[in-house]
Amino acid sequence: MAWVYLLIAGVLEVVWAFTMKQSHGFTNFKYSAITIVAMIASFGLLSVAMRTLPLGTAYTIWTGIGAVGAFVVGVLALGEALTPMRVGAAVLIVSGLVLMKLSSS
Repeated sequence: MAWVYLLIAGVLEVVWAFTMKQSHGFTNFKYSAITIVAMIASFGLLSVAMRTLPLGTAYTIWTGIGAVGAFVVGVLALGEALTPMRVGAAVLIVSGLVLMKLSSS
């Protein structure tokens, strides 16, 4: 179950990153509220996952999901640049996540 909690926490990290951008510096109440709720839920689920997963594994995977997810959302929803260098960086992050998962018992 810890891996499921960690996956959901990572997805919520993407949600709060996107809604923080949409809040325009916390000036839009709706997006600001979603950001804060998603942050609290993400941190809460991360902490539950850390009860059984190693700190390094849980934190690395959580931030990796957030980083790659935010990159994908930025490209698809916000029209950010999709360059070979950025794609390469995302591939390296995903490779690190896979190695981290494989190295944990």
